[in-house]
Amino acid sequence: MTTKRKIFYSFHYAKDVFRVQQIRNIGSLEDNQPVSVNDWEQVTRGGDKAIEKWINDNMQYRSCVVVLVGEETHQRPWVRYEIKKAWNEGKGLLGIHIHNFKCARKIKGNQDSDGKCSQGKNPFETFTADGKKLSSIIHCYNPNSIDPYNEVKNNLQTWVETAIKIRTNY
Repeated sequence: MTTKRKIFYSFHYAKDVFRVQQIRNIGSLEDNQPVSVNDWEQVTRGGDKAIEKWINDNMQYRSCVVVLVGEETHQRPWVRYEIKKAWNEGKGLLGIHIHNFKCARKIKGNQDSDGKCSQGKNPFETFTADGKKLSSIIHCYNPNSIDPYNEVKNNLQTWVETAIKIRTNY
C-alpha cells in the first residue's frame, strides 16, 4: 500500500473555494484540513503576521504544495508567498488549472453560464530559479473540460510524485 503524501493546497480563497473543495474531496492525498470561513476570517483579522504564521504552520511537514489556479491566483500575494516558500524549502510544487470545474456559487464575473470561469495565468511564470523561469521547471496541469474531476482524481498522486522528484533532482 502506498503512503499518502501530505500536501498543502494553495489557492485564492474568496474566488475559488468551491472548486477547490471538489479537488479536496477526491481524497487520494492527505492534505491540510480546509479552514472554515469563520476560522479564516479570524486568521485574517490578525493581519499579515497572523496569515504568515498560519501558512508557515500549515505548510510545515508537507512534502508538496499544489497550487489550484483560478483566474486571479497568479496575482494573489499569499499564493505568491506560498510558491516562493515551497520552492525555497525544497518542497514538490505543481499547479492545476481549475477553470473547467463547475462552481455552484455565483460570483459576479467569476463564471459563464456553464458554471466555469476563464483560465488563469500560470502562477510560476514570474518566478525564476538559476536564471530559468519556474514555469519551465514546474508543471501546471490543465484538466480537460469534459471531465476535469476524474482527470485530477486519476492523476493527482502521479503529478505529486513527479513534482517531488523534479524538486529533489533540481
